[in-house]
Amino acid sequence: MPLIPRSSYYDKNYRQTAALIRARQPYLIKNMITGTALFAFTIGVYAFTINAVSQDDFSDVQIPDAPAQPAHTPNTGVDRAVSEAALKR
Repeated sequence: MPLIPRSSYYDKNYRQTAALIRARQPYLIKNMITGTALFAFTIGVYAFTINAVSQDDFSDVQIPDAPAQPAHTPNTGVDRAVSEAALKR
């Protein structure tokens, strides 16, 4: 028993037959118009969002002061010479 049941619209290799192409013909233009409209709406929403975000001005947001550095940093388990060598790269 095949995994996908056979249909009169597909041949033995599951390719479209002429009957399926004829059956889909009336919907081809409508589907293309609908797809184009959905694509245009999606691009429009994306463009509007990017445009709205790019106009955002953060000059009214107060930036907090830098946090005070602790007197002693805890041991992270990394040797100081290794971390200094990594910083020099």
